[in-house]
Amino acid sequence: MEFVRMATIREVVLKHHKKEDGTYNIKYRLTHNRKITYINTNYFAGEKQLKKDLTVKDRFLMSVISTDIAKYRMRLLELDRLLTHLDVKELAIQLTQAEDNSPIDVIAFARQYISELKEQGRKGSAYPLLTVVNSLCDYFESQKVEIDRINSIMLPDYERYLRKERKFKRQDQFGKDVNYISKGLSDSGLHNHLRDLRALFNAARDKFNDEDRGLIRIKHYPFKKHKVIDAPMTAKRALSIKQIILIRDFKCIPGTRAELAKEIFLLSFYMCGMNAKDIYDLDQKSIAKGRINYNRSKTKKRRKDSAFISIRLIPEASPLLFKYVDRLQERYAESSNFNKALNKGLKEIGESLGIPTLTMYCARHSFGSIARNECRFSKDDVAFALNHIDHTTKTTDIYIKPDWRIIDDVQLGVISLLT
Repeated sequence: MEFVRMATIREVVLKHHKKEDGTYNIKYRLTHNRKITYINTNYFAGEKQLKKDLTVKDRFLMSVISTDIAKYRMRLLELDRLLTHLDVKELAIQLTQAEDNSPIDVIAFARQYISELKEQGRKGSAYPLLTVVNSLCDYFESQKVEIDRINSIMLPDYERYLRKERKFKRQDQFGKDVNYISKGLSDSGLHNHLRDLRALFNAARDKFNDEDRGLIRIKHYPFKKHKVIDAPMTAKRALSIKQIILIRDFKCIPGTRAELAKEIFLLSFYMCGMNAKDIYDLDQKSIAKGRINYNRSKTKKRRKDSAFISIRLIPEASPLLFKYVDRLQERYAESSNFNKALNKGLKEIGESLGIPTLTMYCARHSFGSIARNECRFSKDDVAFALNHIDHTTKTTDIYIKPDWRIIDDVQLGVISLLT
């Protein structure tokens, strides 16, 4: 029989497999790398259909067998180089496993994938994908979209659609339809949206494709031909020392959203640009020996050190921390709601102080910029204080024990400028 990368297949009748009724079950003998296994069939042959050497002579039966053998040989050709990585048992599974050619509903997959992300605590990754899913449903005017419809021909038109003002309906928390109007996306918004769509598409490929076994259900990749628009340069969010002092001294009505926003902003700045999500997650266990110890939520799952950092609890930060620790989660069910409240409060403060772009990001950016430009700390020390990782030195970092005093020095240098 024909060789296909050390693999052959042919029909056989085994003498010792004779049934009580005098018939023989026809099998396919698969030989690969000098090893043999047998594939069962539903075909049986009586002695009159076989020659004396037990080869099949019945023409009709041979035509059916030949069709099967041809399909198996074609599959062997498709597997090609993968054959060298499969033993004979694994190869038999590949040949007999039914190929699922049913259309993949990208919307159904996406909703399941988003649900899994939320269960993993990755809500920050889940919510942008939900926005993509909703826009795909709006664009196609359907709650079911076959993944083949997302292709390099569709994407340019989809971009034009996203840039235009759009009207759509969404259900509120009570299940009632609410009409919305969305402005067209900017270059930055379009970049983020297409980037998230690409991430969703890649996740689908990871789930439904198995290159090692040659099972490829999603054969196309539209982002190879259609490039995601580049993100524009991010506007600088760093504030001056004078502006930070204005925020610190701003008078707020006690108990208001503005007061919350001001105090959390200052707490973030005092604690080396600590993210709002990490402030939200803090509890009493995070405080020990005059230090805040935590894992930065944004990167802890992508780093071997789990993005751990230890920051000194300075006198300026202490009353703010103990005012809110263990209380924020009682007040806000999710960190996203907490963050929205902060930015709304900061918007009020920013409008009063003439800082129109004031957001929580400004605290982190300002701390880093002041540490580098005003205090003249090295970029490495500033990155350490911000809990960033330098990919060019991460191998070296494995051998160096973290010295949190470096962060203490950066923190002290920046905060001393506010006096």
